[in-house]
Amino acid sequence: MSAEYDIAETLDVKGASCPMPVVKTKGAIDDLAEGAVLEVLATDPGSMSDIDGWAAGTEGVELLDQTEGDDVYKHYVRRTA
Repeated sequence: MSAEYDIAETLDVKGASCPMPVVKTKGAIDDLAEGAVLEVLATDPGSMSDIDGWAAGTEGVELLDQTEGDDVYKHYVRRTA
């Protein structure tokens, strides 16, 4: 199952472990326009809770969805402000 979003950019952080997926996601989302969706590809299972927690506590971002498949975790984050 794959999410259907208008992806503005894909960030590949496969092979990176905590805290780098969140650090790189924050950097990438800061460069996007309001309303843009960032797709993040990670291999760290901890990225599921890390990115969820970061998005929940960060103003201006919204976690739309997270999926898992073939050892890759996909996160879809929208910049809201």
